[in-house]
Amino acid sequence: MKSTARRVTALAGGLAVVAAACGGGGGSSTKPLDKVGAGEGALSLIIWPGYAESGKNDPKVDWVTPFETASGCKVTTKEAQDSAEMVTLMRQGSTYDGVSASGDATNRLIAGGNVAELNVSLIPDFANITPKLQSPPHNTVNGKHYGISYQWGANVLMYNTDKVTPAPTSWAAVFDQVPAAAKGKLTPYTGAIYIADAALYLKSAKPELGITDPYELTQAQFDAAIVLLKAQKGNAKLYWGTTTEQTDAFKSGDAVMGPSWPYQVNLLEGDKQPVASVIPKEGATGWADSWMMSSKAAHPNCMYKWMQWTATPDVQAQVASYFGSAPANPKACDVLGKETCDAYHVTDDAYFSQISFWKTPLADCGNGKTTCIDFADWTKAWTEVKG
Repeated sequence: MKSTARRVTALAGGLAVVAAACGGGGGSSTKPLDKVGAGEGALSLIIWPGYAESGKNDPKVDWVTPFETASGCKVTTKEAQDSAEMVTLMRQGSTYDGVSASGDATNRLIAGGNVAELNVSLIPDFANITPKLQSPPHNTVNGKHYGISYQWGANVLMYNTDKVTPAPTSWAAVFDQVPAAAKGKLTPYTGAIYIADAALYLKSAKPELGITDPYELTQAQFDAAIVLLKAQKGNAKLYWGTTTEQTDAFKSGDAVMGPSWPYQVNLLEGDKQPVASVIPKEGATGWADSWMMSSKAAHPNCMYKWMQWTATPDVQAQVASYFGSAPANPKACDVLGKETCDAYHVTDDAYFSQISFWKTPLADCGNGKTTCIDFADWTKAWTEVKG
């Protein structure tokens, strides 16, 4: 489904000439910018793979170089393996200006004062972002915006169509009903947030546990998920962190099934590998990613210019086409076309609602109780699972 990306020729938004102080969040005393000034000449980003393409991986896929030409901001990127690494990197002071954070990192960054409150009126295309992603709880707190929604999607179940037949329809295929061809050849995700995938499966497989939210788990619910994951370990070939780890394992035949992103599915399909993907009947976990600016950004004007640029329909369409994700700005469908947008479920509320988007697990269960297992305990237990 990957297609040739369209090049963008002009930087979006009216840019003012006076810079204000860099904004802060999560207790920072500074205020968000009220104008965007001349760029500082550089921009340092922490990204998920495929989120800031410069033509290096594919000469036809490049929305960074046109941005650099239009803005004067030279972009450097650091690919992160998981959300935990993103949080760690963003806490290194002014080293990085921004991050393409997922929902399991965003609230940690906001609470830690690591990201700046944003003035969304400086992002012309903010009004075009789908309403459900304009002020979501993972990037907006107490009415203050700390992120601009970028792309979203599901953690799909990818499988080798030559080896895994019939096609899987349930997450049971990677947990307690692993087909013979996949035994010892699964690729679970490496991050602690993967515990939620087990909890999501148990929500329907064991309704007596009473799971309502895979990120808000009581001790008994959490323990059941850990038992399931420990049992899965015997069938795991590798716990993938980088996208190439998983694609290489599928290419070599060492792996035949596992949770994945549409990005890897697209890469493997483009390489004529026998793979397909599915959203199982239980639904899926997923990600809704946001651009966030460091509260200590050395190049805040360039970061605002980047957020303006990446919110435009043309750039959103390029990212969606390359990554296999749904754009946060549905006007990108004017570029992508109806067929592609329907395939990515861009405006499909029913599809959106079956995804349990990543968020940071907290002791607060969301029902007035504080007996849920927080992320520190998730991380500790996950380390024990992987060994």
